[in-house]
Amino acid sequence: MRAALGGSCEIKQRQRVSGGSINHCERLYLADGRQVFAKTHRHQPVSGMYEAEAHALELLAASKTLPVPAVIYADDELLLLEALDEGVPGSDWQEALGRGLALLHKKTRQKQYGLELDNFIGLSPQPNGWHDDWVSFWQTRRLGHQISLFASKTRAGDALVTACSQLQEKLPELLAADDEPAVLLHGDLWSGNAAATPQGKPVIFDPASYYGHREAEFGMMRLFGGFGARCEAAYQEVWPFQPGVDRRIALYQLYHQLNHLNLFGPSYYDGCLSTARSLL
Repeated sequence: MRAALGGSCEIKQRQRVSGGSINHCERLYLADGRQVFAKTHRHQPVSGMYEAEAHALELLAASKTLPVPAVIYADDELLLLEALDEGVPGSDWQEALGRGLALLHKKTRQKQYGLELDNFIGLSPQPNGWHDDWVSFWQTRRLGHQISLFASKTRAGDALVTACSQLQEKLPELLAADDEPAVLLHGDLWSGNAAATPQGKPVIFDPASYYGHREAEFGMMRLFGGFGARCEAAYQEVWPFQPGVDRRIALYQLYHQLNHLNLFGPSYYDGCLSTARSLL
């Protein structure tokens, strides 16, 4: 770690901070006055995970919209980031986040969907690559990927696998209005991956970024709450949604529900099945 911090730089103090079930996280106080956020794996290193997170943070930072922690160093075993001081969300935190997301999406429009490298959603591999159309990307790299992971460990004829397979065939119809450009997504934006600066403004972190349809951002945002009507209304002041958005966001929620099913087990099964059947 010393080499990553700049050779002879001494760590004066280590402070444990919350890192969830995947990472061991510390705030490092350095002899030169810097404070650094350090992530290491709780268990075995996951090849490419920290490099992918660093790449996503750099893409988000380049948009100069919502603030993210600056990347200091990344390899398979260690991620070093700028240590952020958190504050209390201001009265306009929801609106500022919504407008910031809309500006992020507007400033990063491009033609192709995906990303040049694969990354992770939690501990699940998230395959990317480049696609020229959104439907094929969602069929193969998102919904199809999660269905395949679940199908490999359940019985033949499972009701959820059957419903999701039928849903795959309906994607061209469900996503017919999705003729918008690809935009850079945070990709895993729930309340635990957003906070406030000391000035009360929003800051985001722990991304699972790729270029996709902007409405997909709200699949995770709506799944566990934390971002309400004020946030979405402020977003739409900058870039309104297309008609039928709620049905599409339910589809994007299903991807995250399936991921939680694959990661954490059968308590998520009924929710996945209910969402899949509601879309058929």
